[in-house]
Amino acid sequence: MTVQQISIFVENKSGTLLKVLDLFKEAGIQLIASTISDTVEYGIYRIICSEPSRALERLKQAGISANVSDVFAIELDNIPGRAADAVRLLSKAGISISYLYSFMLSGKGILIFRTDNPQKTEEVITEKGLQTLDDHSLLSMV
Repeated sequence: MTVQQISIFVENKSGTLLKVLDLFKEAGIQLIASTISDTVEYGIYRIICSEPSRALERLKQAGISANVSDVFAIELDNIPGRAADAVRLLSKAGISISYLYSFMLSGKGILIFRTDNPQKTEEVITEKGLQTLDDHSLLSMV
């Protein structure tokens, strides 16, 4: 029901992001999805990749601050409005989404998100029959 996401703390200066991307390139780690949110001094680079444990190890060896967390991953049909439908189910249950990013993969919409209440989120996902992905199923779509 969840996938492992790596959050990498990167300084807002030229070359910092490239250092992270080159590290993954050299290690042969495939990025599946990523997003950056920033503040004045640093950015949080969130990624879903082919080998999160090895990626985290490589980052730490390079002295780059990062951590792994479990986030929800939902697969949606490629039909306009499906993301709104899924978010509505969570909202109606009183669940707040901390952040969300989405992408298309193998003709399906993928929502990656974190909520303020993981247990209740799991209950809603199960009750409403939403199609979830784990690390293995997501990687098999690449």
